Amino acid sequence: MSVRRLAEESVQPQSFAFSKENAAWAQKRIAMYPAGRQQSAVIPLLMRAQEQDGWVSRATIESVADMLDMPYIRVLEVATFYTQFQLQPVGTRAHIQVCGTTPCMLRGAEDIRAVCQKHIHPEPHHLNEDGTMSWEEVECAGACVNAPMVTIGFDTYEDLTPERFEEILIAFQEGKGDTIQPGPQNGRRFSAPIDGQITLLETPKPSKPIETTDEGDSAANKATSPGRKRKVTVESAPAIDSPAPAETKPSVAEAEAEKKKATGRARRKPDQAMREGATGPESPAIEETAPKKPARKSTPRKPKE
Repeated sequence: MSVRRLAEESVQPQSFAFSKENAAWAQKRIAMYPAGRQQSAVIPLLMRAQEQDGWVSRATIESVADMLDMPYIRVLEVATFYTQFQLQPVGTRAHIQVCGTTPCMLRGAEDIRAVCQKHIHPEPHHLNEDGTMSWEEVECAGACVNAPMVTIGFDTYEDLTPERFEEILIAFQEGKGDTIQPGPQNGRRFSAPIDGQITLLETPKPSKPIETTDEGDSAANKATSPGRKRKVTVESAPAIDSPAPAETKPSVAEAEAEKKKATGRARRKPDQAMREGATGPESPAIEETAPKKPARKSTPRKPKE
């Protein structure tokens, strides 16, 4: 994982403050946590701050830490650990995240990245000349079957070609990003096959038609309705031909006898014995009483002449 640091001091703002609306939202969010656990709101507050300013500055981290009564280093650890937080200024109109994980890479992510390098900046995490666009390469964005794809804001743009992505990028650069429909860009619906449905093309039909009466009720329902007796045969209910199960519940004495028979008495060395009068694994150790077989005498072989 690459090292994540705060932006240079030259771009750091002197202070940060939530807007009136976001400040009320933050207090409501903090109150959702039980007493003593309000610091758990650190991630939601950092995300709200990033939505407001576009990125997380040093002043943002210190302000959130003061709101939650946390040491600055604790909030800094959270902000630098999660890659969802932008630690330097991003484009005011769009920050493009290009997925570079294996599925997207195999499907042309390098060509998508080249478009960003051409229109924005050769290096990631840099602004274009007017500060409206920026880009970076990220790990899996969760649309592998629609690779290659990019994320802009909260939307994903999938099934991209370099030509189509260039059109999308220029539209955002010109402030017309809202005219672009998110999702697949090749005409398919979500992740469905591009050529249309290929399974379950016909509605399944029953192999045998259901017989109905004049009243419209099925014959099966009529046979089981109240007041009607249904003829039961061995073929329709095989269980009626089975013998009744015998009483197999053992008595307490039989169960205890089986338990002692299964466990037996432990045959261990005296120093491994447990409590007095125990049975099973804790029974007193006794010496092995089984008779030992006599050792087999070996007859020396005669040397070959």
